[in-house]
Formats: sequence, structure tokens, C-alpha cells
Amino acid sequence: MAFEDSAILSEQPATPFHDVDHYLAIPRVSGLALSPDGKRLVTTVSTLNGKGTEYVTALWELDPAGENHARRITRSAKGEAGAAFASNGDLYFTSARPDPESPDSDPVNALWQLPADGGEARVVLSRAGGISQVMSARDTGATFVTASILAGSPDEEADEERRKSRKDHKVSAILHSGYPVRYWDADLGPDQPRIFAVEPGEDKEPGKPATVDAAAPLKLRNLTPDAAGLLRDSESVVSPDGKTIYTSFNKPLAKADSRSVLVAIDVATATRRILLDREGMSYFAGPVSPDNRTLVVLSESDSTPHQAPQVKLHLLDVSSPAEPEAELRPLAHDWDRWAIKAAWLPDGSALLVTADDDGASPVFRFSPAGVGFGAGSAEVTRVTRDAAAYTDVVVSPDGRSAFALRSSYEFPPEAVRIDLASGDVTRLPAPAERPRIEGSLERIETAAADGIRVPAYLALPDGASAQNPAPLLLWIHGGPLGSWNAWTWRWNPWLLAAKGYAVLLPDPALSTGYGQSYIQRGWGGWGGAPYTDLMKITDAAVDRPDIDASRTAAMGGSFGGYMANWVAGQTDRFNAIVTHASLWALDQFGPTTDASQYWLKEMTAEMALENSPHLHVEKISTPMLVIHGDKDYRVPIGEGLRLWYELLSKSQLAADGNGQTPHRFLYYPDENHWILQPQHAKVWYGVVEHFLAKNVLDRDVPLPADLGL
Repeated sequence: MAFEDSAILSEQPATPFHDVDHYLAIPRVSGLALSPDGKRLVTTVSTLNGKGTEYVTALWELDPAGENHARRITRSAKGEAGAAFASNGDLYFTSARPDPESPDSDPVNALWQLPADGGEARVVLSRAGGISQVMSARDTGATFVTASILAGSPDEEADEERRKSRKDHKVSAILHSGYPVRYWDADLGPDQPRIFAVEPGEDKEPGKPATVDAAAPLKLRNLTPDAAGLLRDSESVVSPDGKTIYTSFNKPLAKADSRSVLVAIDVATATRRILLDREGMSYFAGPVSPDNRTLVVLSESDSTPHQAPQVKLHLLDVSSPAEPEAELRPLAHDWDRWAIKAAWLPDGSALLVTADDDGASPVFRFSPAGVGFGAGSAEVTRVTRDAAAYTDVVVSPDGRSAFALRSSYEFPPEAVRIDLASGDVTRLPAPAERPRIEGSLERIETAAADGIRVPAYLALPDGASAQNPAPLLLWIHGGPLGSWNAWTWRWNPWLLAAKGYAVLLPDPALSTGYGQSYIQRGWGGWGGAPYTDLMKITDAAVDRPDIDASRTAAMGGSFGGYMANWVAGQTDRFNAIVTHASLWALDQFGPTTDASQYWLKEMTAEMALENSPHLHVEKISTPMLVIHGDKDYRVPIGEGLRLWYELLSKSQLAADGNGQTPHRFLYYPDENHWILQPQHAKVWYGVVEHFLAKNVLDRDVPLPADLGL
């Protein structure tokens, strides 16, 4: 039986990937928080609401010992997230669910507390602008939150009044004086993020009788009152003693440029000190050592049209107010990988770091060696040995174990315990079982024209063989600085494998996890090595007897969408091309993206034109499905609109005399760079399946009924 016929679904799908509704209903796990005593592990689980129209989050408690079942500890229609343990074991989280003690108040994202000794969660702090993040000092009761205020508000009361006035008068206008004005899918302003200390407040009704369990009033103290828009998208860390917060400030520069400088905020005085501010470099705060003396610092060099950025780890002595840059010590700078996250062992003897590495993202240990820890000679050893990606690493108080979320293309994120001595990994009892997959996953590779190895994953449908070869889908990852190495809910190969396709997931030049030179190979020349790498690995795949070389398609999103557009103008080898949130005209894209200050340093105007897909539209002879969301600020809708017009007016498959064309445009007025709403994701996969079936399999698969067609 041919693959296009074997994918017909029964009422009970063989796997969740044979029916998009079942796939969308799979619980999704994210984030980990470990209690100070190491006995409680909390994660966030997202599930579909009753109508199937949005995801709702809840907190679940996992047993670090792996003996007891996972149990849900919060429940509401609005959901809960952002779990953080206080030093006494109380659990803080944020939620917009109604406050049972103030049922008539407008719901906002408030700070909630779940006592360590059990009982009901209660609101401990609510404000008109909501709470976005909660942080807690490991060794003290100090608690901090990130929240937004309107820039001109002198205090919380004034901020609430100003917000109410804008809402009542339906004012949405924002006056800007700097750059940027948008970020990913959000309009920046008029409110701006600040960091607050959560402190005891005054009883608003002194003398009023209270029960013994009455919550003490809390107030916020603004630690960054003059931060303006400098805290945008910053990740902050708190020292274990709660005395200092380390974060990055976005420093504006000439010609609408910027870079990130590292600052220390003294909690007692709300004063800040610039620690690292160097031309051509951005700095980001990592965790603080258990003795409060050493800060992990991640640096990223500015890119130029001819030089890719370099990401390095350092240690910074923050124990004294001495000139900090003199104390910035490189940490294993000869290690040719880009660190993502780090965590200290409790005794400060080593760091655990994650980084992309050859199709995985393992946990590594940085240990002291040679002339001293942090002197550039730290010994790096790989802790986890499997081909999986690890995130959200937290370390047990005894330093013997770490906990993390682990995923691969064979299973979605799941909580695990890592034995730091042996590297053995144990899966903890989870809120849901792994979804069953039909098919197999292989690691394949080929050699590029310059002899460099080009690797990929290949997800094969069940039953693919020389007697029954599968059609091939080339999936091109975004970034471009990234890697196909972890489970993805948005681009999941098993949904298409369930339809009989083989899905090729390559890491061409520019991909992370293969060293700095591999990134540099494609820098400034997107249409060069990245493109030829993709064609080489596609050649290797279609040479296999279990792949049907006559039925192929290429797909990609963001940079992957750019590359899909470039492929369309360079070759007619594919039967169909799907391009999502894609860059089309690089001269137009540069000044209109939300991060022009980054992009315009990446290519000269001449390089952008040399690598721009729109200049090859007349050569496009492959049917294309264009997908774009109107709220996409990273790749603005103008890219999709221009691509669509030029396909219909200039490509070899331009609209005929009756306005007909094999090209299609799937447009989302209220989605952004990603398709986030569940029903829209269902439509996305349905339209993609319809388009591929028509052009690759010569079959007619119905369009999703919700399109109204």
C-alpha cells in the first residue's frame, strides 16, 4: 500500500500524531523549581481548556526521589506560572485568577503564595499593572518581582490612576523617543519594566481584629526607578544573601544602536553600579556563587558583516568594589561551544552548563584545573551522554544530583534526575506519559563541497523501505543561529511522518553545536554555504532506497522561511515549498524588523542584495505556500505581502488571465512570528497537509472546515 493511502485515519488514531486534535491535547511541561531542602520539585504543565481554544497552565509537584506520582497543586481557569521557592519553603507563583478575598476586583496577574506547610494559596500582592516575574534569595527571606509601571508614575497609586484613565478614555497611543518601539510581538510602552523588592507594608486598617492566619500586608520598593526602557528583556539574578541583584541594562548608542551592559543593584540603597561596559560587547548575568563572591558572566561580541558573534563564559569577582573588569576571568575559552545556561554546585566547586553540541544539548561540568578555577583552564567534561537536549537545570542541596527537563525528537520535555557522579539519568513520574510515536529516527550526514561534515536527523514513517519509499520533506530551522536538537511543538516532524512523509532536519552552516568555524562558514553569505549544505544533505537523503526522490518538498520558518524562498529561486528540484514568517526582500526587511540595530550590523547593503531572494522571483517555478501573521514584528508582514504580490505578478507560476495560480497565502490577522492559538495551529497543519498532498502526492486532501471554504 502506498504511503499516501496508509495514512487514512480511523476513529481511534494509532498515535496522537495521526490526529491533530489528539496532538494538541498532549500536556506540555515547562520550567523547574526546586525547594531549598531539595524535597519538592515543581513544574508548569499546559493543557487545553474545555473549548480547545487556548492553553491553561497549572503547577504540578514532582517527587525528586522518583517514588511518588506527580500531583497537581494549583487549579484555575486563568492558570498559574512562574514558580519560585522562598528560603522557608513557601512557593510563590503568578496568576490572574480571582482573589477569593476580593471577588469584585478586576483580575490581574498577582503574586500568590502557597505555604510550605500546606493550605490554600492566597494573594500576597496585587497591583494594577500586574506582576511578571518573581525571584527569591536562596539563603534569606528576600523576595523580588519584576513588574511594569507607566513611565511618569511617581508611585503605585499614581500608576493605578494613570492606567485607569488610559483605559477609560480608550487611549492606546505611545510616544517614543528612542529605539526600538516593538519587540517580537509586543508594542513597547507606555509601561516599562522595573525591579521591586517585596517588603512588609503598613496595615491599612490598624486596630481591626484579624484572624491568626491573616496575611501580613506587603508593599513594593522600586529598586530601578530611573531605568526607563533599559530593562527590556533582561534576565536578572539574585545573590544568595539577597543583598544584590545583577542584571543587564540596554544601553542606547548612536544611530539607534545599543548594547547590553552589566549592572549590580544594591538592594538596601537601590543604587546601581556598572560592572561591565565595553564597546563591541554585551554582557549578561549568570548565577551567583553560593558564597556570594563570584558571578557567572556571559559575553556576546557584536557581529559585523564579516565576523559572526562569539559567545563566551567568564567569572567576575563581585566580593569587593574594586575595578570589575580587572577581575573578569575567562572560563574555558578554548571550549568551542556556546554556553546557554549555568548552575553552581552547592559547595561552589564546579558549574553545570548546557550548550548545543552535535545535535544534542547536554549538561557539562566545568571543574577547576591548572592555575585555578576561572583562569581560562577549567576542565570541561560531559555529564549526560544521550542525544537529548537539557534545560532548566537545578542542583540538589547535597550536590549529588541535578534535575532538568530533557527532550529529543523521540519525546517531549520531561523531568529527570541526573546522577552527577555517573551521568545516569532517571525519568521522574510525570503528569502524563510519553506520546507514542510510529516510525524511527536516524542520524545521517554527508560532506559539503569544502569537505565539512553536514549532519541531520531523519524522521522516517513506519514501514518506509525500498519497496515502499517515502516522500521527503526538507525542514530548514530558523535562527539562523540554532540547531535541530530538541522537541518542538510548533514544527513537529511526527505529524507529517504520520501522513507517510520522511522529514529531514539538517544543521547547515550557521548552526550552533559544531564550533565557531561552522557558524563562520555561512556568515554574511546566507545563499552560499547554508544553501549548498542543505542541497548536499538532501542529495544524501534521496539517494537512500527508502526515500522517493521524485516526491520532495522544502519547508522553513523565519530564517528557514528565508532559505525556503532562496531555494525556490535557485532550483526546481522540489514539488512544493512552504515558507512561514519568511524574509523576502532583505533591503526592505533590515530597517523594518524590530531589531534593525542587530540586523544592519550583520550584512552590508551590498551583501543583503546579493543574498536577497526577491531578486530571483522570475525563476520560481515551484508552487509556494506563504504563511504569515500580521502581528509578527520580527519579520514584519510587509515581507509576506511583498512575496505574495511578486509571486503572483512575476514568478513563472504567476496568476493567469483568470487570476488563478497554484501559489497559496495563509494569513493570520492576529498571530505573530509563531502560531500560538490551538485552533490556528490545527488550521496550519491542515493547510500544509492539503498543499503538500496536492503538489507532492497528487492527492486531494480536504482543507480545514474552519476556513469556511
